[in-house]
Amino acid sequence: MTRFRGLPPFRVRRSAIHGTGVFATRPIRQGTRIVEYLGERVSHEEADRRYADRDVADNHTFLFTVDEQTVIDAGVGGNAARFLNHGCAPNCETVIEKRRVFIEAIVDIEVGDELVYDYRLERDADDPPDIAAIYGCRCGTWECRGTMLLAWRDSAAGSG
Repeated sequence: MTRFRGLPPFRVRRSAIHGTGVFATRPIRQGTRIVEYLGERVSHEEADRRYADRDVADNHTFLFTVDEQTVIDAGVGGNAARFLNHGCAPNCETVIEKRRVFIEAIVDIEVGDELVYDYRLERDADDPPDIAAIYGCRCGTWECRGTMLLAWRDSAAGSG
């Protein structure tokens, strides 16, 4: 794994995929640890409480599940990592190490490329029937599955 030195190799700006995105400002080599996903660490119960009044059709979240006890709420004390968008053909992935979450390049990334990772959101039995559309994907790649959600079989296997 390579770590960058000096200024971050990315910039936050408007994205064609969704709202705000993160873009490479210099080449990023495969295996580079780009940024840590930061924010307030809370319990799952607290994360649920904070967003309990949210409209079911609102898919915008800065929550990242670390483990069975901890969720990072990047809406509180978060950094640029919260603006990485979902992509079905990702150039980055998340790595959880010692309960910390890092974004790493899984391919060489060129200047100007948007940094994306597969959110691998899991489905719940009580989700509304249109949940796949609510969490619709806009990545526009040939590999696009149309949603940020995993297929039922992948969610049930606990791979997300």
